[in-house]
Amino acid sequence: MYEGPGKGVRKEEMQLALDAVVKRVGPQTWLYPMDMALHSGAVTVLLGATQAGKTSLMRIMAGLDKPSQGRVLVDGRDVTGVPVRERNVAMVYQQFINYPSLTVAQNIASPLKLRGEKNIEQRVRQIAERLHIDMFLQRLPTELSGGQQQRVALARALAKGAPLMLLDEPLVNLDYKLREELREELTQLFAAGDSTVVYATTEPGEALLLGGYTAVLHEGELLQYGPTAEVFHAPNSLRVARAFSDPPMNLVAADVGGAGLILPGGQELALALPAPLAGSVTLGLRASALRLQPRPGDVALSAQVQLSEISGSDTFVHAETPWGELVAQITGVNYLALGSRVTLHLQPDDAYVFDAAGALVRAPQRAASAGGR
Repeated sequence: MYEGPGKGVRKEEMQLALDAVVKRVGPQTWLYPMDMALHSGAVTVLLGATQAGKTSLMRIMAGLDKPSQGRVLVDGRDVTGVPVRERNVAMVYQQFINYPSLTVAQNIASPLKLRGEKNIEQRVRQIAERLHIDMFLQRLPTELSGGQQQRVALARALAKGAPLMLLDEPLVNLDYKLREELREELTQLFAAGDSTVVYATTEPGEALLLGGYTAVLHEGELLQYGPTAEVFHAPNSLRVARAFSDPPMNLVAADVGGAGLILPGGQELALALPAPLAGSVTLGLRASALRLQPRPGDVALSAQVQLSEISGSDTFVHAETPWGELVAQITGVNYLALGSRVTLHLQPDDAYVFDAAGALVRAPQRAASAGGR
């Protein structure tokens, strides 16, 4: 089994920090003032939609681009503007970037040869076995499938043994099955803590699977950064809740009443809310909080099925309710006829509440105290 840059040798962890980093291109601002200190030896997921600023941020971290303002610090030393060739960084892109004229073995060996390492052939085989490409070592990358080519690129990045590894949506061009396989493998690879890993994705599920820490980006702004489970369970704003939820969080306009919230149609939801909250707010409910089977203390909501989709072992029910259209993620395979009437059930304790400015004022009790993995 591959054991990092040298058997029995633990690499020194690197501390990378951004200090008021800004990126402008012409009159446009691509990254707004941003401060962030990565957690050494852990995975930081950059989560956000296309054009959220993920790639721009990674290029600045790597030294491929220079920020318009601010500094990049490595172990407290200012490396702003230091080019990537002078930094010890490994990067994996969406595309399968390998040396086409070199065999798989030669691709993986290239960073080892540059470092003048010994036992290169043995090391190459160890890394290849870990990524399940040892049977392809004598082939050219063009003779491999897309998933196999991406494994080669990942193997070469691992062989480099860099303290900072940047992965820019590395699985986006793969089919669903390959993505699932590689996600599991990457989670195990990163768990070793050999490198500080930055992983960009548009998919909330990928962030949850990888764990570690998550930075939520939106149109060049850093909205929230912290342990992944904490950011997911206690999003600090509506924008974070929208970005970090799949399927999207159900959002319902409500008013603060004497005992909690007053929902469309006049239905009340009993909740303890912080004073002096008043006026219009937004109720947030994750799809998994809505159920077909009742539990003690539930609130019942009549609904008409608009769409029912089976995905894996879950059923996603789109339903029209007095509160508007809601999506429920029901455990198990459920066949529901279009137009049929059902009753959705929810626990008031599962409710999120955001104030008129979009700031979180209430999260589910178990979520509010959740920590990272």
